Amino acid sequence: MIRPSTQVRYMAGMVVDSTGSGMYLPLSLLFFHHVTGLPIERVGVIMTAAALFSLVANPIAGVLVDRFGARAVVVGGYLVRAVGFAAYPLVDSPLTMFLAVALVALGDGSYPPSIQSFVAAIARGADRDRLLAAQRSLRNAGLGAGGLIAGAALGLGSDAAYRVIVLVSAAAFAGAALILRTIPVPGGQDRTAARAGAAGTPAPVAARGSGGYRLVLRDRTFLALTLQNVPTAFGYMVLSVALPVYVTQELDVPASLVGVLYAVNTVGIALLQIPVTRRLIRYRRTRTVAAGAATFGASFAAFALLAGVPVRPVALAGVFAATALFTLGEMLHGAPLSALVSSAAPEETRGRYMAVYQFSWAIPITLAPAVLTALLSLSPVSMWLLLAGGVSCSALTMLRLEPRLPARAVHARVPDDPENPEDPDDTEKTDTDDRRAATTTQKAGVE
Repeated sequence: MIRPSTQVRYMAGMVVDSTGSGMYLPLSLLFFHHVTGLPIERVGVIMTAAALFSLVANPIAGVLVDRFGARAVVVGGYLVRAVGFAAYPLVDSPLTMFLAVALVALGDGSYPPSIQSFVAAIARGADRDRLLAAQRSLRNAGLGAGGLIAGAALGLGSDAAYRVIVLVSAAAFAGAALILRTIPVPGGQDRTAARAGAAGTPAPVAARGSGGYRLVLRDRTFLALTLQNVPTAFGYMVLSVALPVYVTQELDVPASLVGVLYAVNTVGIALLQIPVTRRLIRYRRTRTVAAGAATFGASFAAFALLAGVPVRPVALAGVFAATALFTLGEMLHGAPLSALVSSAAPEETRGRYMAVYQFSWAIPITLAPAVLTALLSLSPVSMWLLLAGGVSCSALTMLRLEPRLPARAVHARVPDDPENPEDPDDTEKTDTDDRRAATTTQKAGVE
C-alpha cells in the first residue's frame, strides 16, 4: 500500500507543476513575439527547432533513470526547466531564444520516462492505477486553473504580466522539484547501480552499460506494445489539432464553441477519472485499454458521420456527444495503459523501457500537426475513418498481446514482487477466473 503522506506529496507536486504549466502554455508563442518583436511565424519555427532537443533527452533520461534512480531524474528535469523559464525574460535575440527553449525542451524530454518510472517505484499494483488516475485528474484541473490565472494577468494589459507569468512558472517547477525530492522510494529502489557497486554488490547486468537498450529492442512483446500505441497517440492529438479546424470549417460551428469542447474534455477528466478508475481496477488492464481505444474509434466514426448532417442544431448536439465519447475513451485508456506499460518493464531497466515507449507518443505529437492537417485538406471524412481504423487495430493488438504480457502488467491486483504482497481485501474481490488467468499469464512472461 502506498503511504498516504507519499500520495499527498506527489499530488501536491503535480498540482504545482500543472498550474505553472497551465499559466505558460496558452501564451508560449505570444510571449516570445512580445519580448523579441519577431514575427509569430519565425517564433514558431525557432520553438519547433529547439523542441527537437526533447527527442534527444528522452533516451538519455532512460539511461540516467536506470543509473541514478527515477526520483533524481524527475527532480533534475524540473530544475533544468526552472532555469530555462527563469532565462526567458532575458531573451533578446533569436539565438538566445533558441538556447532558452532548447534548455526547457531537454527538461521536457526527460519528464515522461522518469515520471512513469518514479510512479512505478512508489506505487504498485492497484495503487499504481489509482495514483495515475488521480494524477490525470489533478493535472487537468491544474492546467485549467493555470490558464485562467494567465488570462486574468494578461487582461491587465501590462508588459510586466508576461514576465511575471514566466517567472511564476519557473518557481512552480522549482517548487515541484522540492516537493518530489522529499518523497521516499520504498525498498531503496532509487539507489543507483553505482552505489550498489560501491557497496560491494554487483549491479544487475541489465542495468549496466549501454546493453540496456539492446535488451529492450530484443523484447518483441514490449516493442509490439509500444507500436500499438502509435495510432492512438495520433488520436489523442485531434482535440488540439484537427477538431478545431473540422468543426469550424466543415461543420460551420462557431469558433467560440471550440473552447467549450476543450472544456468538456478537461473538466470531464478532472471530475470523473478517479471514480471511473476505481471501477476499472477489477478488470484486466489490457481489456480496459482496448475498450478505451474502441471508444476512441466510435467517437471518430461519429465525427465522420456529422459531415453529412445538414441540420445545424443536430450537428452541434452530435459534436458535443462525440467529444463526450472521446473523453470517455481517454478515461478508459490513459491511466490503465500507463500502469500496464510501467508494470510490463523489468525494474532494472525500467528507465530505458519507458524511454523507448515514450517515442510512441513523441513521434506522433511531432508529426500530428502536419499529418492531420494534410489529411483534413484531402478529405475530412477519410481522416476520421483512417483514425478510427487505426485505433481499432490498436485495440485488437492489445487483446492479442494479453497472453504474452506478465501477470503484473495485465492484472492490477497481481503483486510486482513477492516482497510486496497484494492487499488481502483486493484478493478476496478477485474472481477465480482472473486468478487462473493471472497464473497462466505469469508463466508465459515477457519474451
